[in-house]
Amino acid sequence: MENIRPIKTEADYDWAIAEITHYFENEPAIGSPEADRFDVLASLTEAYEAKHYPIETAAR
Repeated sequence: MENIRPIKTEADYDWAIAEITHYFENEPAIGSPEADRFDVLASLTEAYEAKHYPIETAAR
């Protein structure tokens, strides 16, 4: 997978979002290397968001 790197900074995050957006516009074939790349980028992005932009649950 080309150019995959950890998301450590806001600049890394912006880069990953730009890369992921490309796949929403041009959906890769299931099982293709591009689909695998999308999955990895999405997982890295999700982990970064969970750490830096947590969504608080509503108090009951």
